[in-house]
Amino acid sequence: MNTITTLLTLGCVVLAGCQTVQPPIVTVAKVDLARFMGNWYVIANIPTFIEKGAHNAIESYKLAEDGAIDTTFTFRAGSFDGEPKRYTPRGFVFDHESNAVWGMQFFWPIKADYRIVYLTSDYSQTVIGREKRDYVWIMARTPNIPDAEYSSIVEFIGRQGYDVTKIHKVPQRW
Repeated sequence: MNTITTLLTLGCVVLAGCQTVQPPIVTVAKVDLARFMGNWYVIANIPTFIEKGAHNAIESYKLAEDGAIDTTFTFRAGSFDGEPKRYTPRGFVFDHESNAVWGMQFFWPIKADYRIVYLTSDYSQTVIGREKRDYVWIMARTPNIPDAEYSSIVEFIGRQGYDVTKIHKVPQRW
């Protein structure tokens, strides 16, 4: 092995050893699915490509007869007067002990990771996260929440290993 190959190999080994591995994301202990159903205003998020520029975003859940969760996600694209958008994925509860780990299916056969990581006792505010910590959603039963509560939730998200600089508020005007 020549010197350059040895140095490159050693460099790769060192860099691989320096990668930080996040501990598993912790979900809430128990979700009462019946109470969780209904409308949730998206207060802020690390948006997916379809959500960038969303205004008046609402995620609605309804328990289906087969145990799945019929979901309707609506928003206006780009502005309050923008084109209405509507998506209807289905949620599937993976962890029936807690009801906090779901797979969200926008198209078959993929079920995206969806975890309820924060939920107030009165079911008025929630945070949905993912194991990869690439996307997150702060949602509430009302279109706005007090600034202090929002800041507290963002701090919570940061403690979960998210880069909070990527969180964007979703404009809500009703």
